[in-house]
Amino acid sequence: MPRTSRPHPPCRSGRRRRPAVLPVLACLGVTALSALTGCSTDNSLRTEPASRSSHSPSRAMSPVTGARPGPPVHISIPSIGVDSDIMRLGLQPDGTVEVPPADKGMTTGWYTGGPVPGARGPAVLIGHNDTRYGRAVFHDLKKITKGADIAVHDGRGTELHFKVTGRETASKKAFPTERVYGRTQDRALRLITCDGAFNAQGHPVDNLIVYAVKV
Repeated sequence: MPRTSRPHPPCRSGRRRRPAVLPVLACLGVTALSALTGCSTDNSLRTEPASRSSHSPSRAMSPVTGARPGPPVHISIPSIGVDSDIMRLGLQPDGTVEVPPADKGMTTGWYTGGPVPGARGPAVLIGHNDTRYGRAVFHDLKKITKGADIAVHDGRGTELHFKVTGRETASKKAFPTERVYGRTQDRALRLITCDGAFNAQGHPVDNLIVYAVKV
């Protein structure tokens, strides 16, 4: 990583409203020691820095040891109709994460700064709720139920299954960093998108987080 930074959850696009002062923003992202306040409908890969945090991936992310599954390439969640390719999301030089562009709203992204799905630790997949092109891959994530099956395929042809253990909606101003990115011996999976009401700038104020473990 180019500098110490804290992964932060994605957010869905605003209702076709853009900030009047800032340049185009991304719809989900990771900021350097900061949080996102929201997103515009543009497909730029910039993020909007806001509140500070003491957490960073160098302290919070779980190390991965031993044999690693291959990088993920596809995810399916039959219970909510998700059937999506997975792209890789790294960090840009300014410490913000790359995100799926708006015209790829139906594509999920894997944050490569964490474990691959199936390895020990919290693997993180992020996706849009909607974009200026319409509903996106995680639009119905709020409908997922405990016990639901999530299938992730890696590039080696292996299919891994995860069982949903819970979900929560959290304010972006109080994102549960430790629960999402904290050290764990589980082969864990986190799915993150936006949720909740819109603020005055047209950005959603909450994040929806789904927790799952490998079965």
